[in-house]
Amino acid sequence: MDNQDNSIQIQELEKTTRILRKKLERSETERRQLESQIATKEFLLKKIICELEESQTDLQQRSQELENTLNNLHKMQAQMIQSEKMSALGQMVAGIAHEINNPVSFIYGNLSHISQYTNDLLRLVQLYHRYFPNPPVEIQTERKTIDLEFLEKDAIMVLQSMNIGTERIRDIVLSLRNFSRLDQSEFKAVDIHEGIDNTLMILQHRLKATDKSPEIEVIKDYGNLSNVECYAGQVNQVFMNILVNAIDALEEFNAKRTYQEIRDNPCRITIRTSVVDFLWVKIAIADNGSGIPESIQKRIFNPFFTTKPVGKGTGMGMAISYQIITEKHGGKLEFFSKPGKGTEFVVQIPMRQQVSKVV
Repeated sequence: MDNQDNSIQIQELEKTTRILRKKLERSETERRQLESQIATKEFLLKKIICELEESQTDLQQRSQELENTLNNLHKMQAQMIQSEKMSALGQMVAGIAHEINNPVSFIYGNLSHISQYTNDLLRLVQLYHRYFPNPPVEIQTERKTIDLEFLEKDAIMVLQSMNIGTERIRDIVLSLRNFSRLDQSEFKAVDIHEGIDNTLMILQHRLKATDKSPEIEVIKDYGNLSNVECYAGQVNQVFMNILVNAIDALEEFNAKRTYQEIRDNPCRITIRTSVVDFLWVKIAIADNGSGIPESIQKRIFNPFFTTKPVGKGTGMGMAISYQIITEKHGGKLEFFSKPGKGTEFVVQIPMRQQVSKVV
């Protein structure tokens, strides 16, 4: 009986074992199928990820290309506008200077003759006084009416004032002609100090004290510079842009200060020039205004960026200046500014055209 029971149990175990073995085989087959499916899906997923990464890289490249193209278009647009503006401005300035120069030269050339004639007439009048001390009553009355003694003194002073005025007009006209430099389309060795002085002469009306703004003192610390090869008119335009911005900054700074604060810390623009390594000329123009806010410092040289209200500039000045110095002269234009401490712009250009490495 026991043997029979054992035999039945063994048969049942064998049956169970066969069933389990079949299930195990099915499970193994399903596992292999599942692994194959996972591998296929993983391969497809990696392929999709790779394609997405390639597409992203391609999009980034295209985006960068579009951004570069847009920046180039902005630069070209700014250059074209500035070129047209400077061409028109230069022609207008040269024309005005020419038209003013003719009558002023006529007046200036005749002042010496008028002075001589006036001195001769006054000397003749004095001789009449000496030899005819008691003229008729009518002459004595007219002499008192015109105040002859005052006229004799003031006539000389008037002529001297006219001479000084015409000389100043001639200096301004010369500065305008030198500033425009229409005849200099190529590199030419020029006096950088003369260009700065001409620019300051043109801006003199904004530097002098008026009933609305105090005087802006200009301190010139010029080094011993030889002539520098450059596009003179364009470099003068850079000086103009920097100085105009400095004056605007000082005027805005003064609008926020009291009269006593302005007296204690008067407005000042300092211009320093020097030679660097015998190869470069360095021009530093600094003001003692409120400085440039850190939030906009990175955008100063961007085309069309401006902090000025509508009607006070196009926002191209510093962007064009940067291109003139860096691209057309192989130089360097940078600025240093701290809020409340003022701003300094530093221009470095090679003294000779063939020098190309920026210090």
